[in-house]
Amino acid sequence: MKNHTRRAVVIIAASIINIKKYSSVYDYGESKHFSFSCDVTSSSVSAYDYDKKCHLSGSRSNNNNSLFHYGNSKHINLNVNNNNFDGYDYDSGKHFSGSVNSDSVSLYDYEFSKHFNYSV
Repeated sequence: MKNHTRRAVVIIAASIINIKKYSSVYDYGESKHFSFSCDVTSSSVSAYDYDKKCHLSGSRSNNNNSLFHYGNSKHINLNVNNNNFDGYDYDSGKHFSGSVNSDSVSLYDYEFSKHFNYSV
């Protein structure tokens, strides 16, 4: 999964789990903040990545979120269960999983067999 895709998934998952709007993600791997807008309702998700200048949007049904990343022109499936999330990135063709603990988020990317850490 691309770095910017991971950050988008992180802010959307944190917004859903914490029922809170976030405006940035701190990527510990890059030691840098990245600005986003993110609006989550009971039926939709809309986010904008200011660094990549692209939208992500999609629909929500219960804990399942079907997203489209306009920068990558690919879908992302994101499932949320309590403080955990997992899904599939159609751009990389790989799964991911993670957890949200307050404003800290850890994402395991199966493409790289590695954990990535963020704060929102």
